[in-house]
Amino acid sequence: MRKLLLLFLFTGMAATAQKNLTVQEATFGQYQSFAPKSMVAPAWRKDAKTITYLDATYQNLMARSEESQWAEAILVTKSQLVSALKAKLPSDTFELQMFPYTYQWKDKSTLSFEVNGKNQNYLVLFDADKKEVKSAIGVASDAAKQELSPNGNYAAWLKENNIVITPLNGTPINVTNDTDKGIVNGSDYVHRQEFGINKGMWWSSDSNKLLYYHKDETMVANYPLTNWDERIASNKDIKYPMAGMKSEEVVLMVYDIALGKSLTLKTGEPKEQYLTCVTWSPDGKQVFVGLLNRGQNHLKLNVYDAATGNFVKTLFEEKATTYVEPLHNLTFVPGKNDQFLYRSEKDGYEQLYLYSTSGKLIKNLGFKDVVITELLDFDTDAKNVFYIGTANNGLDRQLYRVELKSGKTAQLTVGSGTHDAIVSTDGSLVLDNLSNVTTPNDVSIINLKNSKVTSLFKAENPYSGKTVLPKMELVTVTSADGKTPLNGRIIYPANFDAAKKYPVIVYVYGGPHAQLVTNSWLGGASLFDYYLAQQGYVVFTLDNRGSDARGRDFEHVVHRNLGVNEMADQMKGVEFLKSKSFVDQDKIGVSGWSFGGFMTTSLLLNQGDTFKVGVAGGPVCDWKYYEIMYGERYMDTPQENPEGYEKTSVINKAKQLKGRLLVIHGAQDNVVVQQHSMEFINACITAGKQVDYFLYPTHEHNVRGKDRIHLNQKIADYFDTHLKK
Repeated sequence: MRKLLLLFLFTGMAATAQKNLTVQEATFGQYQSFAPKSMVAPAWRKDAKTITYLDATYQNLMARSEESQWAEAILVTKSQLVSALKAKLPSDTFELQMFPYTYQWKDKSTLSFEVNGKNQNYLVLFDADKKEVKSAIGVASDAAKQELSPNGNYAAWLKENNIVITPLNGTPINVTNDTDKGIVNGSDYVHRQEFGINKGMWWSSDSNKLLYYHKDETMVANYPLTNWDERIASNKDIKYPMAGMKSEEVVLMVYDIALGKSLTLKTGEPKEQYLTCVTWSPDGKQVFVGLLNRGQNHLKLNVYDAATGNFVKTLFEEKATTYVEPLHNLTFVPGKNDQFLYRSEKDGYEQLYLYSTSGKLIKNLGFKDVVITELLDFDTDAKNVFYIGTANNGLDRQLYRVELKSGKTAQLTVGSGTHDAIVSTDGSLVLDNLSNVTTPNDVSIINLKNSKVTSLFKAENPYSGKTVLPKMELVTVTSADGKTPLNGRIIYPANFDAAKKYPVIVYVYGGPHAQLVTNSWLGGASLFDYYLAQQGYVVFTLDNRGSDARGRDFEHVVHRNLGVNEMADQMKGVEFLKSKSFVDQDKIGVSGWSFGGFMTTSLLLNQGDTFKVGVAGGPVCDWKYYEIMYGERYMDTPQENPEGYEKTSVINKAKQLKGRLLVIHGAQDNVVVQQHSMEFINACITAGKQVDYFLYPTHEHNVRGKDRIHLNQKIADYFDTHLKK
């Protein structure tokens, strides 16, 4: 009896371990219950060999220091922070759910963060040693895009389309007073956040001036989005500049606090141009701006006088036969007001260039075929700068250090995989998080002076004892031009049997600025991909030419013909799949969202003999309906490239539909507006083609929150219904 009981318990435990994921777990578990152990919000304390982070409960700010031999200790508790806030601001109430995870170290002892009180939001400077609030500037509860000045005496923030500055102890200043909602000040939503734009306001180093975007979009056509929540549905108009049509007009302005007025930088004509790389000079006397023409093939880096707005000079120009895509502000070398770093892919890979403020190229700091993915910081004397860059044909991320004077570059991390590293302010220590296809997370401290590595912890496999993930393998496929190795990922069905034949789902994106296959935990896949594999599918993904992290020429093959070379490469992936005896060649499906939705629909229409089923979410169906900034970069205007627009439109090919296609769209989509899919559906009706359509009435370009479970279930059900049978 005892043996039978033990056998029952053992087999029961094994069955539990073999349990498949639920669709709920597959949707959120990757970031919740199945998230590998990691440091939350890590940051190096300035001028100290101490790393700080939040504990597992998010209630305490923890610290590990070299002095304590990296032992863990509590630095500040949430309750200490709340007590300090109440002492400084007794007229308000604070009920923090967690310690502010967006904190930053301003100096060795001062933390900067934002907290919400009952009456106002506050931009806080907090002394972590004394456990007291040094200063707190209150802004309206509905304030947006708050920016604290370097000296901590002012907070700039947005009240709808206008800018307000609140002094530490004073009356708020209305910097702008535009009543027309088509005039937008200080917003980061300029040029639709292309060109790396993520801010709309910048303080000068002396905190005396505020630089900001001023956008006039009154001339841009209104685009209606229908709000279905009201008793009688109503339209919410947005400004949406479509390819080939009128675009917004943007200038940069400087507000002088002492003078109480703004001036405009004289960036000149034409009014339809893109203002990028916006950077204050370290002394606050000049502003550097990249002027990119609407054709996006000619960039000028200009200098302007901040006191007058006058043009000073053009430092250099960058031109391309395809497109120039500036994505980063300048980075001045500490202690050298006349030298800065500029990032560009002009020589084939996005790399660093050291320039003088006279416009002279001092040093090309590029290294082999490494693409910089994140610029970190300098060491103490600014002899070196650190960055994260690619390796292993774009699959890996490694930490590099380059000496500014010589250009000598060293790779500082060695393990193959994805290194998420941050460097101490003196440049001597590295907090390294390593993951790869077999490692959930390996966290260590690297001493760059003696190469000593101190392990802090190694995350356990979060799926152990809960579920068995199907086998995943990284593969290489040669591109359609026969020259380029492409990175692929194949997830095998659960309980894989090579003697059987399985249906295939190809998950695709394929467009610029996205990479789906990486040497990281889960191989860069979503847990939903593994869920589908547990349901009996081979799940395959290929990063075709045109996708991210492989350099300029790899991406620029898309120019003027989006989807053409990308599809050719995806079909090479299909050839790879068909060479496998376990692949059912009559049951191949494809799925993707946004650019992936465009690729899904394109593949189903152009390769109808290969793909039986497709699920296209938020698909671009004709690039003439897409916005100017992104669309014209890759396709030029419809007037300039009518053949390219005609060739890549899926609306024009609706009559070619053979398989089953589900199109999903968010009714509030302000990125790929619903007109895309509606025009395609109408073309299918005209052609007598049956197509399935599903709308998420309250969602924008993607389906987020709890409704994501519904979306994933719908996708899984569609393939189960139409691909498996």
